[in-house]
Amino acid sequence: MTPPDVSVRTTVKATAIDVWGAVADPRRITDWSPESSAVRCMLDGPLPVGATFSGSNRRGLYAWSTQCRVIESEPGRSFAFDVTFQGMADARWRYAITEGSDGVIVEEQWWDHRGLFMKAIGLVGTGVANRRKHNEAGMRATLAALKAGLETDTTGA
Repeated sequence: MTPPDVSVRTTVKATAIDVWGAVADPRRITDWSPESSAVRCMLDGPLPVGATFSGSNRRGLYAWSTQCRVIESEPGRSFAFDVTFQGMADARWRYAITEGSDGVIVEEQWWDHRGLFMKAIGLVGTGVANRRKHNEAGMRATLAALKAGLETDTTGA
């Protein structure tokens, strides 16, 4: 696997299975992500490999939707999905989960799969010129909110 274009990590005081359960249920991302506004999926809870979902995103006046397919889902270890827009490759997102000495390390990873045409569409459709820098900031905010949410959630759900 090639290294991600952007990778951000944090340590969460929770179990690896609780962290995985949170990130493997894409509907929960709207609780943490500054850009994700809705997720639609036919299944409840953590998703298995092959499951699909759609995501709606918003940034100011810009709004767009994507289609996603789960490509990796290992309880307590990882969750990843590929994103397309209008049938064209967009990105891969992955959460790697490992046990650390002070808690569970969760690493959010992003690979840019857009070609030149998709990058032009992305600029017009989202208003973001530097997607790497933008995503890194969003990933930091997402992981901070995930950490805060899981560390105050005593139910583990």
